[in-house]
Amino acid sequence: MTDGLAIENYEIVNDLLIVSFADKSESMVPLKLLRERCPCASCEGETDALGNLYKGPEQALNPSSFQISGLQPVGYYGLRPFWKDGH
Repeated sequence: MTDGLAIENYEIVNDLLIVSFADKSESMVPLKLLRERCPCASCEGETDALGNLYKGPEQALNPSSFQISGLQPVGYYGLRPFWKDGH
């Protein structure tokens, strides 16, 4: 069962995303690492049925690229960050 994965609280403190879960565990993720590992199709690319990788142009990062303007819960245990640079 995934009850322990339910997010109870989340907040940005300095340059960290801190997430508290129902099982009382807590995760801290540096915002820089979170942005650098963005899994979206523009950043990581996506493949077609033949295995060809399609990826957006390389995006220049600046200080606002590592600042979150908002977070949106997604499903039962996910969060979607909104970055100040519009990403």
